[in-house]
Amino acid sequence: MILKKPNILYLSILCLALLLESRANICYAQQVDTTFAPKSTSTPDSVRVNNIFIVGNEKTKKSVILRELDFTTDFYYDWNTFLEILIADQKKIYNLRLFTSVEITPLFTGDNEVEILITVKERWYIVPQVIFQLADRNFSEWWTNQNRDFSRVNYGLRMSHSNVGGRNEKLKFAGQLGFTKALDLQYSKPYIDKNQKHGLAAQLTFKENKTIPIRSAFNKQVFYGNENEDIIKKSFAAALRYTYRRSYYNYHFLTLGYSGTWVSDDVLTENPNYFQSGDNRLRYVFATYTFRHDRRDNVSYATDGELLDLSITKYGIIYTEELDEVEVNLTANKYFKISDKFHFNTGLTADWFLSASQPYTLVRGIGYNPNFVRGYELNVIEGQQLYVHKNSFRWKFVDWQIDISNMIPLEQFNTIPIRLYLSANFDHGFVKDRNNIPENSRLANKYLMGYGTGIDLIGFYDSVLRFEYSLNNSGEGNFFFNFSTPF
Repeated sequence: MILKKPNILYLSILCLALLLESRANICYAQQVDTTFAPKSTSTPDSVRVNNIFIVGNEKTKKSVILRELDFTTDFYYDWNTFLEILIADQKKIYNLRLFTSVEITPLFTGDNEVEILITVKERWYIVPQVIFQLADRNFSEWWTNQNRDFSRVNYGLRMSHSNVGGRNEKLKFAGQLGFTKALDLQYSKPYIDKNQKHGLAAQLTFKENKTIPIRSAFNKQVFYGNENEDIIKKSFAAALRYTYRRSYYNYHFLTLGYSGTWVSDDVLTENPNYFQSGDNRLRYVFATYTFRHDRRDNVSYATDGELLDLSITKYGIIYTEELDEVEVNLTANKYFKISDKFHFNTGLTADWFLSASQPYTLVRGIGYNPNFVRGYELNVIEGQQLYVHKNSFRWKFVDWQIDISNMIPLEQFNTIPIRLYLSANFDHGFVKDRNNIPENSRLANKYLMGYGTGIDLIGFYDSVLRFEYSLNNSGEGNFFFNFSTPF
C-alpha cells in the first residue's frame, strides 16, 4: 500500500531522540594496550603523564599527531577517565586517514606515572590510480536502465598525495576521458596557523559532455546527445574553502565559489527550462556555511559515534538575474555499537530549496547520491524538499588480517584486512515536488519505503563493497551493488 503522506515530524523527532541518547561506553577494534601495568595488584586512582613518544611516523610530522591528543604532560588524570581519553584519541588519529594502524600504550614508570607510546603504521601516500568508473548514478542504473553500455564509462589517470610535507596536506589531480571529459585539481592544507585551528582548501574543475540528462520522466533520467556527437555542455567551477576547528569534534566551513555552465541550443530545444532563464549560459557565485560535529569511530565505515552536518548555501551572490536561490541541508546520523560484532546505525537527511523550481543542474531528490531509499536505486524522485531516514542492523561475521609480507615486503601493503558484515536494512523517505509534474507522479509526493538484507565487505585502506537485495513498497525487488557505505 502506498500512503499519501509520511509523518515527517515523527521521523525528525525519532532521529533527534536517538542523537540525544546518552552515549554508550566507548569501544574500539584496536583497544588501548594496558599490558604494561604497574607492579602493584591494583590500578592507580590517578596517573601523571611524563613524556609522549611517537614511533612509525617516518613522513608525518609529530605535531599532526599531537594535535589529536586530549591529554598533556605534567598533569594528573583519573585512571578510568584517562583510559577513555586514550581510546578516543586513538580513533581521532586513525581518522586522519594517514595510518593503517594506530596503537597507544601507557608505560608505567612508577605507581602513578606513565610514559605514552604511540605506534603508527603509515599508509602509502603517493597513489597513482587508473580511473575506470561508471558515469551513471550507481551500478544498478548502468546495468539495468542503461543496458550495460560501456560508452558510459569514464577512464583516465588520477594522482594524489595525501600527506604533502608530512602535515596532512592533500594534493589531487585527475585527467579524465570517456563519457565525461574532465580536469580536476584540488589542494587542502588543514592547518595554516601555529595553533592548528585554521585551514584552507582550493579546487578547480572543468568538464565537458556529449550526452547529458536534461530532465526526468516516469522517475527515470532522460539523456540527450545530438546526432553529430558534438559537445553540448561545458562547465567550469572554482572554490575556496576556509576551515575552523576550535575543538576536536566540531568543524566550521565557509566556502566561496564560482560556477559557469554552457549548453548548446539543442539542449534548450529539448528542455526550454533547463536553466529557467531561457539562455544557454548559467553563471553564479555561491557561498556555503557548514557546521559539522563528527565523532565517528571510523569515517569510512562507522560503527560507533555520531555525525551532525548542517549547511546553508546562497546561490547568486552576483549574477542574481541568472540565479537567486537558497538551499538548506541537514544530516544527522547515530551509530550504536552494541558489541564488537553487532551494531545499529540510523540516519536522517533533509534538504530544502526555498524556490518552487531550480535549474536542472541543481535538481535534488531521492536517487542522487547520497540520498537514496534502498529498493529505489533504479529511480530518481526529484523535487524541492526531501526527507530520507535510513537504518541498518549489522553483524560482523568475518574479521581477518591476512599477512602477505612473504610476497610483498612493503610495510604499507603487507597486511590485507577483510571484514564482512551481514546487514538488515530499512529505509523510508519522501520527496515534495511543488510543480506536481504528472509524468513523475507515481513516486513524487508519495511515501517511499524499502527493506532488505545484504553483505558489506570492508577491505584494503577501508574500501567498501556492498551487495544487497532490496524490496520496496511499490512491489519491486532487485539485487544492488554499491561501492560506498550508505551513511
